[in-house]
Amino acid sequence: MKVVIQRVSKASVTIDGVKVADISKGVLILLGIVNNDNQDDINWLSNKIANLRIFGDEHGVMNKSLLDISGEAIVVSQFTLQASTKKGNRPSYIQAAKPNVAIPLYETFVNQLEVDLGKKVQTGQFGADMKVELLNDGPVTIIIDSKNKT
Repeated sequence: MKVVIQRVSKASVTIDGVKVADISKGVLILLGIVNNDNQDDINWLSNKIANLRIFGDEHGVMNKSLLDISGEAIVVSQFTLQASTKKGNRPSYIQAAKPNVAIPLYETFVNQLEVDLGKKVQTGQFGADMKVELLNDGPVTIIIDSKNKT
């Protein structure tokens, strides 16, 4: 699993003109899934995100986690994170998991993050044409690949 985590002052997801997710201070998580992702990837990544110290403390130092600030989260599925651009100019998405594999893993990831954060996590809609708006705070953007744990 690969994620792009953006610390936000606010973020939202709109589908067909309807706002389906809307948060204030927290993180927007773009999630890309490959075929060999599993529960270990989900558990590790969810715990990492919940405890990642990317929010400022009273001295402005990034010492606080999403848990520490009781921040909110939106998770958006994004298969394009698994793009390969090694050959030619058209990205290849062959590594990205197909919906029959990706949807259950996506839903399990969201559920695990809800457990780790102790609160509801908002989402986009898997496979939908989404309009994602955000105000990146910092800017702070972190990329994590669960296959690179060490």
